[in-house]
Amino acid sequence: MNALAVALALAVSASGSWLQASGLGQTAAQHGRLFPPQDLGLLEGPDREAWQKPDQIMDALGIADGSVVADIGAGAGWFTIRLARRVGPNGKVYAEDVQREMLDAIRRRVGREELRNVETRLGTARAPNLPAGALDAVLVVDVYPEVEDRDRVTFLQSLAGSLKATGRIGIVNYKPGRGGPGPAPSEGVRVESALVERDAEAAGLRVVARENLPYQYLLVLGR
Repeated sequence: MNALAVALALAVSASGSWLQASGLGQTAAQHGRLFPPQDLGLLEGPDREAWQKPDQIMDALGIADGSVVADIGAGAGWFTIRLARRVGPNGKVYAEDVQREMLDAIRRRVGREELRNVETRLGTARAPNLPAGALDAVLVVDVYPEVEDRDRVTFLQSLAGSLKATGRIGIVNYKPGRGGPGPAPSEGVRVESALVERDAEAAGLRVVARENLPYQYLLVLGR
């Protein structure tokens, strides 16, 4: 695996860290995928914006000025700051993670950038710690594969409980198969979109939009 692939595999670990610590999936715990805070620089690859397409993702979720959103497993805050800029001073971003060191890093980062619309949330066991019925969108980047199969419906239901009536959940996962950055297929952390759609239906959600990214896919879920 080349250096870029290693860094991106670590990024998957960081964005899924609340699940690994919460015990929602034994698989994640077995892999020990809590991202080391001292290695946060690995999440800041110069080409990440080019291949992950954050603006396309936020557009698909309808995130705009004044929106209230959450970044689940926020890690180093790469997506958090982009969300904060998008929603502006009239909006709010909940940056959630289970590692206090990650949240400390996010607070320092938003302080340097003078972003006053970000609130960090420490995840609790088996819950992302979001306000009920308050969010326009919840963004879940590379976290879903870390949830054990039997817990995925519960996971989606928990996120849905934080949404407003017209709120949306965005699930971003690497496409199965080879090619591009991210974890190798042999690592077992790539999930077919059809499986996510099945879980969403079981959770009382529906797919309202799909986006094809260079190396990933985005499913937008709503009630």
